[in-house]
Amino acid sequence: METGKKFILNAQARIGREKYQTIVNSGHHSIVVDEPETNGGKDTAPDPYALLLASLGSCTAITLRMYIDRKMWVIDEITVNLDLFKNGLDTIIERQLLFKGELTEQQKTRLTQIADACPIHKLLTGNILIETRLG
Repeated sequence: METGKKFILNAQARIGREKYQTIVNSGHHSIVVDEPETNGGKDTAPDPYALLLASLGSCTAITLRMYIDRKMWVIDEITVNLDLFKNGLDTIIERQLLFKGELTEQQKTRLTQIADACPIHKLLTGNILIETRLG
C-alpha cells in the first residue's frame, strides 16, 4: 500500500556549457552555484557543500529566533558557525552557536536542544530516500 508522499517544495537546477555555474530556481527565487577554481569552476558563487551548510545554519538560526522570541528572551543576535569535515567514510558537521545577550546555563542547554530540532537538522540526521528518474 502506498504511504502517500506529501509534496513540500520544488527546485530546479540548470547548467549549460559554462563550467560549472548552475542556476537554481525554487518558487520565485534564484541562486547561482559554482565550483571553486580548484575543481574547474570559476568560483563565482557558493559550491553545493556551502549551500548545504547554509541551509543548516539558516534553519538553525531561524528556529532559535522563533523559540527565543516566543520565550521573550532578550537576545540581540544569533550566530551559527558551521564547519564540514571528512573522516574516512564519515562526514562531520561541527556547529557552534553564539548569542548576543544574557542567557543562563539552563537556557543555553535548552537552546542546544532546540538547534537539534530544526527541520533541516532532522532531515540530515534522518532517513533520506532519493528517487531518481529520467524525464
